[in-house]
Amino acid sequence: MQKKTLLWVLGLSLGALIICGGMAGFSFLIFQNLRGDSQLAGGDAVAVVRVEGIIQAGKPPTDVFSDPTGAYSDLIVEQLKEANENPDVKAVVLRIDSPGGGVVASDEIYAQVAAMDKPVLVSMGALAASGGYYISAPATEIWANRHTLTGSIGVIAQFINVEKLFEEYGVETQTIKSGLNKDTGSPFRAMTEEEEAIWQAIIGESYDTFVQIIVEGRGLDAETVRKLADGRVYTGQQALELGLVDNLGNLADVIKRAAELGGIEGEPGIIEYDQIPGFFGDLFGALGQPSPVEKFQQILHLNTGPIPMYLYTGE
Repeated sequence: MQKKTLLWVLGLSLGALIICGGMAGFSFLIFQNLRGDSQLAGGDAVAVVRVEGIIQAGKPPTDVFSDPTGAYSDLIVEQLKEANENPDVKAVVLRIDSPGGGVVASDEIYAQVAAMDKPVLVSMGALAASGGYYISAPATEIWANRHTLTGSIGVIAQFINVEKLFEEYGVETQTIKSGLNKDTGSPFRAMTEEEEAIWQAIIGESYDTFVQIIVEGRGLDAETVRKLADGRVYTGQQALELGLVDNLGNLADVIKRAAELGGIEGEPGIIEYDQIPGFFGDLFGALGQPSPVEKFQQILHLNTGPIPMYLYTGE
C-alpha cells in the first residue's frame, strides 16, 4: 500500500514538473513572439507598426490567464525604435485602429514617433480617436479612410459614485485618511467642489498639452485647434477638410506613399511588427477573455483608481 502511494506521489510530481517545464517553455516562446519580431523582408523595406485597441502603459502580459489584447506603449515604442535602427527600413507606417487610452501611455508613443529619423506615415483604420489621434500628430503624413472616425480631441476622467446604492442596501463605509483630499474620487461619496476643481485643473493641463502637440504637428493655430477640440469625432472626409489629416486612402496606399518618401524604387519589402502574433493572439483570446464587468473596469481603471484618459468612450 505504501509502495503504491509512493508511486502515485512520484507520478504526480513528475507530471507537475513536466507541466511546469512545458508552461515555462511555452511562456518563453510567447514572450519572444510578443516582442513583435518582424518578418524579414530583405532589401529596402517599409515597416508597419500596429496600434490596435485601447492604448495602455507597459508590456503585454505573458501568462495564459491574462488578456494581452490592446496597444501597449512599451512594446510599440520598442518596435518603433527597432524600425528606426534597422538600415533596411526606409520609412515606417503606423497603422492605428484605436479609441485612444491612457494619457501617459499615449504620450510615450507620441514622443517616440516625434523622435524618429525616418518618415513616419499614419494609416487610420475604422477608429483613430483621442489618444489614437494624439500619437498621430507628429507624423510626416496622416492618412485616413473616408469613413474613419477620428478626432475626439480632449481628456476625460470618469468616477463612479455608489453612495445611494449602498444606502439602499444598508451598506456603510468608513475611510481613515491622512489628508483632506486623500480619498478624492472615492466611489463611496460625491465629490466636493474643491475636489472637482482639483481634477478639472488636471484635465485642463492634459488638454492644453493635446492642443499644443496638434499646433506643432499640424501647423494649425491654437484658436483653430480649440474650436475643433470639443471632444467630437470627425469622419476621415471631414478631418481632411479641417486639416486634421493629409490624405484619404487605405493601408496599401499609405505603404506605397511611404516607399516613395523613403526613396524606395519598385515594390517595397514589408516588415510587419505584430502586437500579438496570430496563433498566440487567438489562443490568448480564447483562454484569457475578461468578462464584461472586467472590461468595464479596465476602461474606467476602476482597479487602480480613475486616471486622465485620451479616450473616445462612444465605442
